[in-house]
Amino acid sequence: MMEKYKTYSRYKDSEDERLSYIPQSWDRKKLKFLAKIKNGQDYKSIEVDTGYPVLGSGGQFTASSKYLYDRPSVLLGRKGTVDKPIYIDEPFWTVDTMYYTEIKNEIPEKFFYYLCLTIPFGKYITSTALPSMTQENLSNNIFYIPINYEEKQNIANFLDYETSKMDMLIEKQQQLIKLLEEKRQAVISHAVTKGLNPNVSMKDSGVEWLGEIPEYWEIYRLKTITTLKTSKSCFKNNLIALENIESWSGKYVKTENDYSGDGIAFKAGDILFGKLRPYLAKVYIAESDGEAIGDFFVLRTKPKVISRFLQLCLLTQEVIFIINGSTFGAKMPRVSWEFMGNLSFVIPPLKEQEEIISYLKAEISKLDLLIEKANQTIILLKERRTALISAAVTGKIDVRDWQAPTITV
Repeated sequence: MMEKYKTYSRYKDSEDERLSYIPQSWDRKKLKFLAKIKNGQDYKSIEVDTGYPVLGSGGQFTASSKYLYDRPSVLLGRKGTVDKPIYIDEPFWTVDTMYYTEIKNEIPEKFFYYLCLTIPFGKYITSTALPSMTQENLSNNIFYIPINYEEKQNIANFLDYETSKMDMLIEKQQQLIKLLEEKRQAVISHAVTKGLNPNVSMKDSGVEWLGEIPEYWEIYRLKTITTLKTSKSCFKNNLIALENIESWSGKYVKTENDYSGDGIAFKAGDILFGKLRPYLAKVYIAESDGEAIGDFFVLRTKPKVISRFLQLCLLTQEVIFIINGSTFGAKMPRVSWEFMGNLSFVIPPLKEQEEIISYLKAEISKLDLLIEKANQTIILLKERRTALISAAVTGKIDVRDWQAPTITV
Protein backbone atom coordinates (compact mmCIF):
# COMPACT_ATOMS: atom_id res chain seq x y z
CA MET A 1 0.00 0.00 0.00
CA MET A 2 2.87 2.40 0.80
CA GLU A 3 4.36 2.06 -2.70
CA LYS A 4 2.02 4.72 -4.08
CA TYR A 5 3.52 7.37 -1.77
CA LYS A 6 6.89 9.02 -2.32
CA THR A 7 9.67 9.03 0.28
CA TYR A 8 11.98 11.75 1.55
CA SER A 9 15.10 12.32 -0.50
CA ARG A 10 17.49 12.16 2.44
CA TYR A 11 17.40 10.12 5.67
CA LYS A 12 19.67 9.78 8.71
CA ASP A 13 20.26 7.14 11.37
CA SER A 14 17.77 7.55 14.21
CA GLU A 15 20.03 5.75 16.71
CA ASP A 16 16.85 4.09 17.97
CA GLU A 17 16.30 0.32 17.89
CA ARG A 18 12.61 0.84 17.13
CA LEU A 19 13.21 3.09 14.12
CA SER A 20 16.25 2.59 11.92
CA TYR A 21 16.18 5.89 10.04
CA ILE A 22 14.30 9.19 9.91
CA PRO A 23 14.16 12.10 7.46
CA GLN A 24 17.28 14.27 7.54
CA SER A 25 15.36 17.36 8.69
CA TRP A 26 13.45 15.69 11.55
CA ASP A 27 14.27 16.06 15.23
CA ARG A 28 14.15 13.85 18.34
CA LYS A 29 11.65 14.94 21.02
CA LYS A 30 10.34 13.43 24.23
CA LEU A 31 6.59 13.61 24.77
CA LYS A 32 7.04 15.96 27.76
CA PHE A 33 8.41 18.63 25.39
CA LEU A 34 5.31 18.36 23.20
CA ALA A 35 2.62 18.27 25.88
CA LYS A 36 2.10 18.28 29.62
CA ILE A 37 0.38 15.22 31.11
CA LYS A 38 -2.27 15.99 33.73
CA ASN A 39 -4.23 13.76 36.11
CA GLY A 40 -7.97 13.30 35.96
CA GLN A 41 -10.10 13.93 39.05
CA ASP A 42 -13.09 12.51 40.89
CA TYR A 43 -16.39 13.43 39.23
CA LYS A 44 -19.09 12.32 41.68
CA SER A 45 -19.85 15.75 43.17
CA ILE A 46 -20.50 17.24 39.71
CA GLU A 47 -22.24 14.32 37.96
CA VAL A 48 -25.41 15.25 36.04
CA ASP A 49 -27.67 13.62 33.47
CA THR A 50 -26.72 16.03 30.68
CA GLY A 51 -23.55 18.08 30.54
CA TYR A 52 -19.88 17.85 29.66
CA PRO A 53 -18.58 14.36 28.82
CA VAL A 54 -16.85 12.48 31.64
CA LEU A 55 -14.29 10.02 30.29
CA GLY A 56 -12.36 7.13 31.76
CA SER A 57 -9.96 4.75 30.08
CA GLY A 58 -12.93 2.96 28.52
CA GLY A 59 -14.43 6.12 27.04
CA GLN A 60 -17.34 8.35 28.09
CA PHE A 61 -19.62 6.91 30.77
CA THR A 62 -21.45 9.89 32.31
CA ALA A 63 -21.69 13.70 32.27
CA SER A 64 -20.65 16.57 34.55
CA SER A 65 -21.77 20.11 35.29
CA LYS A 66 -18.18 21.40 35.01
CA TYR A 67 -15.26 20.79 32.71
CA LEU A 68 -11.66 20.06 33.64
CA TYR A 69 -10.17 21.33 30.37
CA ASP A 70 -11.68 23.17 27.42
CA ARG A 71 -9.05 22.92 24.69
CA PRO A 72 -8.33 20.09 22.23
CA SER A 73 -6.51 17.30 24.05
CA VAL A 74 -5.32 13.73 23.73
CA LEU A 75 -6.45 11.46 26.57
CA LEU A 76 -4.12 8.66 27.65
CA GLY A 77 -5.18 5.75 29.83
CA ARG A 78 -3.61 5.48 33.29
CA LYS A 79 -5.34 2.23 34.34
CA GLY A 80 -7.44 -0.29 32.45
CA THR A 81 -7.55 0.39 28.73
CA VAL A 82 -4.17 2.09 28.37
CA ASP A 83 -3.38 1.54 24.69
CA LYS A 84 -6.17 3.53 23.03
CA PRO A 85 -5.51 7.30 23.01
CA ILE A 86 -8.62 9.44 22.56
CA TYR A 87 -8.73 12.79 20.75
CA ILE A 88 -11.29 15.27 22.06
CA ASP A 89 -11.93 18.84 20.90
CA GLU A 90 -14.71 19.91 23.29
CA PRO A 91 -14.71 20.77 27.02
CA PHE A 92 -14.47 17.59 29.09
CA TRP A 93 -13.78 15.98 32.46
CA THR A 94 -11.54 12.96 32.97
CA VAL A 95 -11.49 10.63 35.97
CA ASP A 96 -8.38 9.37 37.72
CA THR A 97 -7.99 6.34 35.43
CA MET A 98 -7.30 8.68 32.52
CA TYR A 99 -4.65 11.33 31.89
CA TYR A 100 -5.33 14.35 29.74
CA THR A 101 -2.73 16.47 27.94
CA GLU A 102 -2.09 20.17 27.55
CA ILE A 103 -0.57 20.29 24.08
CA LYS A 104 2.06 22.93 23.28
CA ASN A 105 1.03 25.67 20.83
CA GLU A 106 3.72 24.70 18.34
CA ILE A 107 2.29 21.18 17.99
CA PRO A 108 -0.90 20.66 15.93
CA GLU A 109 -3.30 18.76 18.19
CA LYS A 110 -4.27 16.12 15.65
CA PHE A 111 -0.61 15.55 14.75
CA PHE A 112 0.08 14.89 18.44
CA TYR A 113 -2.86 12.46 18.53
CA TYR A 114 -1.47 10.46 15.62
CA LEU A 115 1.95 10.42 17.30
CA CYS A 116 0.38 9.01 20.47
CA LEU A 117 -1.17 6.15 18.50
CA THR A 118 2.39 4.90 17.86
CA ILE A 119 3.46 4.80 21.54
CA PRO A 120 4.72 1.25 22.36
CA PHE A 121 2.33 0.83 25.28
CA GLY A 122 3.27 -2.81 25.81
CA LYS A 123 6.79 -1.72 26.69
CA TYR A 124 5.57 0.48 29.56
CA ILE A 125 2.65 -1.41 31.10
CA THR A 126 3.45 -1.95 34.80
CA SER A 127 0.79 -4.51 35.82
CA THR A 128 -0.74 -7.54 34.16
CA ALA A 129 -3.82 -7.81 36.43
CA LEU A 130 -4.88 -4.20 35.77
CA PRO A 131 -2.72 -2.62 33.05
CA SER A 132 -1.25 0.68 34.25
CA MET A 133 0.83 3.49 32.78
CA THR A 134 2.94 6.02 34.64
CA GLN A 135 3.34 9.69 33.76
CA GLU A 136 7.11 9.22 33.79
CA ASN A 137 7.10 6.51 31.14
CA LEU A 138 4.69 8.40 28.92
CA SER A 139 6.50 11.71 29.34
CA ASN A 140 9.82 10.19 28.37
CA ASN A 141 8.58 8.36 25.30
CA ILE A 142 10.61 9.49 22.31
CA PHE A 143 9.16 10.66 19.01
CA TYR A 144 10.88 11.86 15.81
CA ILE A 145 9.05 14.79 14.29
CA PRO A 146 9.42 17.48 11.60
CA ILE A 147 10.80 20.82 12.74
CA ASN A 148 8.47 22.76 10.45
CA TYR A 149 4.94 23.42 11.80
CA GLU A 150 3.31 23.29 8.35
CA GLU A 151 4.84 19.88 7.73
CA LYS A 152 3.36 18.56 10.96
CA GLN A 153 -0.02 20.04 10.07
CA ASN A 154 0.05 18.55 6.58
CA ILE A 155 0.74 15.09 8.03
CA ALA A 156 -2.29 15.51 10.29
CA ASN A 157 -4.46 16.71 7.39
CA PHE A 158 -3.34 13.80 5.23
CA LEU A 159 -4.09 11.27 7.98
CA ASP A 160 -7.46 12.86 8.77
CA TYR A 161 -8.48 12.46 5.14
CA GLU A 162 -7.13 8.96 4.56
CA THR A 163 -8.21 7.45 7.89
CA SER A 164 -11.72 8.92 7.53
CA LYS A 165 -12.09 7.00 4.26
CA MET A 166 -10.96 3.79 5.96
CA ASP A 167 -13.24 4.44 8.94
CA MET A 168 -16.18 4.82 6.54
CA LEU A 169 -15.37 1.48 4.92
CA ILE A 170 -15.05 -0.14 8.35
CA GLU A 171 -18.43 1.27 9.38
CA LYS A 172 -20.05 -0.11 6.22
CA GLN A 173 -18.65 -3.56 6.95
CA GLN A 174 -19.92 -3.33 10.53
CA GLN A 175 -23.37 -2.39 9.26
CA LEU A 176 -23.25 -5.36 6.87
CA ILE A 177 -22.36 -7.68 9.75
CA LYS A 178 -25.29 -6.35 11.77
CA LEU A 179 -27.70 -6.96 8.87
CA LEU A 180 -26.34 -10.48 8.32
CA GLU A 181 -26.67 -11.29 12.02
CA GLU A 182 -30.25 -10.01 12.02
CA LYS A 183 -31.01 -12.13 8.96
CA ARG A 184 -29.49 -15.20 10.66
CA GLN A 185 -31.72 -14.66 13.69
CA ALA A 186 -34.79 -14.20 11.50
CA VAL A 187 -34.04 -17.37 9.52
CA ILE A 188 -33.64 -19.40 12.72
CA SER A 189 -36.76 -17.95 14.35
CA HIS A 190 -38.96 -18.59 11.32
CA ALA A 191 -37.74 -22.14 10.82
CA VAL A 192 -38.20 -23.29 14.44
CA THR A 193 -41.63 -21.67 14.86
CA LYS A 194 -43.22 -21.92 11.38
CA GLY A 195 -41.37 -24.82 9.74
CA LEU A 196 -40.12 -25.13 6.17
CA ASN A 197 -43.39 -25.73 4.32
CA PRO A 198 -44.99 -22.39 3.36
CA ASN A 199 -48.26 -24.14 2.42
CA VAL A 200 -48.86 -25.98 5.69
CA SER A 201 -52.14 -25.33 7.54
CA MET A 202 -51.64 -23.14 10.60
CA LYS A 203 -53.34 -22.74 13.97
CA ASP A 204 -53.18 -20.23 16.79
CA SER A 205 -50.57 -21.39 19.30
CA GLY A 206 -52.14 -19.55 22.21
CA VAL A 207 -48.68 -18.21 23.03
CA GLU A 208 -48.22 -14.53 22.25
CA TRP A 209 -44.62 -14.64 21.02
CA LEU A 210 -45.21 -17.73 18.88
CA GLY A 211 -48.36 -16.58 17.09
CA GLU A 212 -49.54 -19.08 14.49
CA ILE A 213 -47.80 -22.47 14.19
CA PRO A 214 -48.27 -25.54 11.96
CA GLU A 215 -51.48 -27.21 13.07
CA TYR A 216 -49.87 -30.55 13.94
CA TRP A 217 -46.97 -29.10 15.99
CA GLU A 218 -47.31 -29.35 19.76
CA ILE A 219 -46.68 -26.92 22.61
CA TYR A 220 -44.57 -28.06 25.57
CA ARG A 221 -43.15 -26.33 28.59
CA LEU A 222 -39.38 -26.52 28.81
CA LYS A 223 -39.49 -28.53 32.05
CA THR A 224 -41.54 -31.26 30.36
CA ILE A 225 -39.10 -31.83 27.49
CA THR A 226 -35.86 -31.53 29.48
CA THR A 227 -34.38 -32.66 32.76
CA LEU A 228 -32.51 -30.07 34.82
CA LYS A 229 -29.18 -31.60 35.91
CA THR A 230 -27.73 -30.37 39.19
CA SER A 231 -25.27 -33.10 40.24
CA LYS A 232 -21.87 -31.76 41.23
CA SER A 233 -18.93 -33.08 39.28
CA CYS A 234 -16.48 -35.30 41.14
CA PHE A 235 -13.66 -34.72 38.64
CA LYS A 236 -12.05 -31.75 36.93
CA ASN A 237 -12.21 -32.49 33.24
CA ASN A 238 -13.36 -30.58 30.15
CA LEU A 239 -14.24 -27.48 32.15
CA ILE A 240 -16.66 -25.09 30.45
CA ALA A 241 -17.22 -21.52 31.70
CA LEU A 242 -19.45 -18.73 30.40
CA GLU A 243 -16.52 -17.06 28.66
CA ASN A 244 -16.02 -20.22 26.59
CA ILE A 245 -19.38 -19.76 24.87
CA GLU A 246 -19.74 -17.30 22.00
CA SER A 247 -22.88 -15.17 22.20
CA TRP A 248 -25.72 -16.02 19.82
CA SER A 249 -23.85 -18.76 17.97
CA GLY A 250 -23.43 -21.40 20.68
CA LYS A 251 -19.85 -22.01 19.53
CA TYR A 252 -17.07 -23.02 21.91
CA VAL A 253 -14.24 -20.48 22.35
CA LYS A 254 -10.95 -21.65 23.83
CA THR A 255 -9.39 -19.44 26.54
CA GLU A 256 -6.24 -19.69 28.64
CA ASN A 257 -7.95 -18.91 31.96
CA ASP A 258 -8.03 -21.38 34.84
CA TYR A 259 -11.39 -22.12 36.45
CA SER A 260 -12.14 -23.05 40.04
CA GLY A 261 -15.15 -24.06 42.10
CA ASP A 262 -17.57 -26.97 42.09
CA GLY A 263 -19.20 -27.36 38.72
CA ILE A 264 -22.21 -29.28 37.43
CA ALA A 265 -21.54 -32.53 35.62
CA PHE A 266 -22.82 -32.76 32.05
CA LYS A 267 -22.77 -35.38 29.32
CA ALA A 268 -22.30 -35.07 25.58
CA GLY A 269 -25.49 -33.67 24.04
CA ASP A 270 -26.56 -31.75 27.14
CA ILE A 271 -27.46 -28.09 26.68
CA LEU A 272 -25.62 -25.52 28.80
CA PHE A 273 -27.65 -22.32 29.14
CA GLY A 274 -25.95 -19.28 30.69
CA LYS A 275 -28.44 -18.00 33.24
CA LEU A 276 -26.28 -14.99 34.23
CA ARG A 277 -27.00 -11.99 31.99
CA PRO A 278 -29.12 -14.06 29.61
CA TYR A 279 -29.14 -11.23 27.05
CA LEU A 280 -25.68 -12.53 26.10
CA ALA A 281 -27.41 -15.63 24.66
CA LYS A 282 -24.79 -18.19 25.66
CA VAL A 283 -26.29 -21.57 24.75
CA TYR A 284 -23.95 -24.51 24.15
CA ILE A 285 -24.38 -28.17 23.26
CA ALA A 286 -21.74 -30.25 25.01
CA GLU A 287 -19.58 -32.23 22.58
CA SER A 288 -18.27 -34.53 25.32
CA ASP A 289 -18.71 -35.17 29.05
CA GLY A 290 -17.42 -32.46 31.35
CA GLU A 291 -18.08 -29.91 34.05
CA ALA A 292 -19.96 -26.60 33.81
CA ILE A 293 -18.29 -23.90 35.92
CA GLY A 294 -20.39 -20.90 36.87
CA ASP A 295 -24.00 -19.90 36.27
CA PHE A 296 -25.40 -22.53 33.92
CA PHE A 297 -28.59 -24.49 33.61
CA VAL A 298 -27.57 -27.95 32.40
CA LEU A 299 -30.49 -29.39 30.42
CA ARG A 300 -30.81 -32.95 29.14
CA THR A 301 -33.45 -33.31 26.45
CA LYS A 302 -36.11 -36.02 26.55
CA PRO A 303 -36.94 -38.24 23.52
CA LYS A 304 -39.48 -35.77 22.08
CA VAL A 305 -36.84 -33.19 21.14
CA ILE A 306 -33.37 -33.16 19.59
CA SER A 307 -30.78 -31.13 21.51
CA ARG A 308 -29.73 -29.09 18.50
CA PHE A 309 -33.33 -28.16 17.71
CA LEU A 310 -33.96 -26.99 21.26
CA GLN A 311 -30.68 -25.05 21.23
CA LEU A 312 -31.85 -23.21 18.12
CA CYS A 313 -35.17 -22.44 19.85
CA LEU A 314 -33.30 -21.05 22.86
CA LEU A 315 -31.17 -18.87 20.58
CA THR A 316 -34.06 -17.02 18.97
CA GLN A 317 -34.25 -13.31 19.78
CA GLU A 318 -37.82 -13.62 21.03
CA VAL A 319 -36.92 -16.27 23.62
CA ILE A 320 -33.81 -14.45 24.82
CA PHE A 321 -35.81 -11.21 25.11
CA ILE A 322 -38.50 -12.90 27.20
CA ILE A 323 -35.96 -14.64 29.44
CA ASN A 324 -33.92 -11.48 29.93
CA GLY A 325 -37.07 -9.57 30.95
CA SER A 326 -37.56 -11.95 33.88
CA THR A 327 -34.15 -11.58 35.50
CA PHE A 328 -33.54 -10.61 39.13
CA GLY A 329 -30.50 -8.98 40.69
CA ALA A 330 -29.36 -5.50 39.62
CA LYS A 331 -25.61 -6.08 39.40
CA MET A 332 -25.64 -9.74 38.40
CA PRO A 333 -29.00 -10.32 36.65
CA ARG A 334 -29.92 -13.96 36.23
CA VAL A 335 -32.98 -16.01 35.31
CA SER A 336 -34.64 -18.51 37.65
CA TRP A 337 -35.45 -22.09 36.70
CA GLU A 338 -39.01 -21.50 37.90
CA PHE A 339 -39.42 -19.01 35.05
CA MET A 340 -37.32 -20.86 32.48
CA GLY A 341 -38.97 -24.21 33.13
CA ASN A 342 -42.43 -22.79 32.46
CA LEU A 343 -41.54 -21.25 29.09
CA SER A 344 -43.54 -22.70 26.20
CA PHE A 345 -41.88 -24.06 23.07
CA VAL A 346 -43.40 -25.42 19.87
CA ILE A 347 -42.05 -28.84 18.91
CA PRO A 348 -42.54 -30.58 15.53
CA PRO A 349 -42.17 -34.35 14.94
CA LEU A 350 -38.61 -35.68 15.19
CA LYS A 351 -38.23 -36.14 11.43
CA GLU A 352 -39.17 -32.52 10.83
CA GLN A 353 -36.80 -31.38 13.55
CA GLU A 354 -33.99 -33.16 11.68
CA GLU A 355 -35.00 -31.46 8.41
CA ILE A 356 -35.05 -28.03 10.07
CA ILE A 357 -31.65 -28.67 11.67
CA SER A 358 -30.20 -29.68 8.31
CA TYR A 359 -31.70 -26.66 6.56
CA LEU A 360 -30.48 -24.21 9.19
CA LYS A 361 -27.01 -25.73 9.20
CA ALA A 362 -26.65 -24.86 5.51
CA GLU A 363 -28.26 -21.40 5.81
CA ILE A 364 -26.32 -20.41 8.92
CA SER A 365 -23.05 -21.59 7.35
CA LYS A 366 -23.60 -19.33 4.33
CA LEU A 367 -24.39 -16.34 6.50
CA ASP A 368 -21.49 -17.05 8.88
CA LEU A 369 -19.11 -17.19 5.93
CA LEU A 370 -20.25 -13.75 4.79
CA ILE A 371 -19.90 -12.43 8.35
CA GLU A 372 -16.39 -13.89 8.59
CA LYS A 373 -15.39 -12.25 5.29
CA ALA A 374 -16.67 -8.90 6.54
CA ASN A 375 -14.76 -9.33 9.81
CA GLN A 376 -11.57 -10.14 7.90
CA THR A 377 -12.07 -7.03 5.79
CA ILE A 378 -12.36 -4.95 8.97
CA ILE A 379 -9.16 -6.48 10.35
CA LEU A 380 -7.32 -5.73 7.10
CA LEU A 381 -8.59 -2.13 7.01
CA LYS A 382 -7.53 -1.56 10.62
CA GLU A 383 -4.09 -2.98 9.91
CA ARG A 384 -3.71 -0.70 6.90
CA ARG A 385 -4.92 2.26 8.95
CA THR A 386 -2.33 1.57 11.66
CA ALA A 387 0.43 1.07 9.09
CA LEU A 388 -0.41 4.31 7.28
CA ILE A 389 -0.40 6.36 10.49
CA SER A 390 2.94 4.86 11.50
CA ALA A 391 4.46 5.49 8.07
CA ALA A 392 3.35 9.14 8.03
CA VAL A 393 4.43 10.11 11.56
CA THR A 394 7.79 8.31 11.33
CA GLY A 395 8.75 9.75 7.95
CA LYS A 396 8.56 6.55 5.93
CA ILE A 397 6.45 8.47 3.43
CA ASP A 398 6.62 12.11 2.39
CA VAL A 399 3.26 13.92 2.33
CA ARG A 400 4.55 17.52 2.42
CA ASP A 401 3.03 18.22 -1.00
CA TRP A 402 -0.21 16.34 -0.35
CA GLN A 403 -3.45 18.20 -0.94
CA ALA A 404 -6.95 16.99 -0.40
CA PRO A 405 -8.60 16.07 -3.72
CA THR A 406 -10.95 18.70 -5.10
CA ILE A 407 -14.55 17.51 -5.08
CA THR A 408 -16.43 18.49 -8.23
CA VAL A 409 -20.19 18.73 -8.26
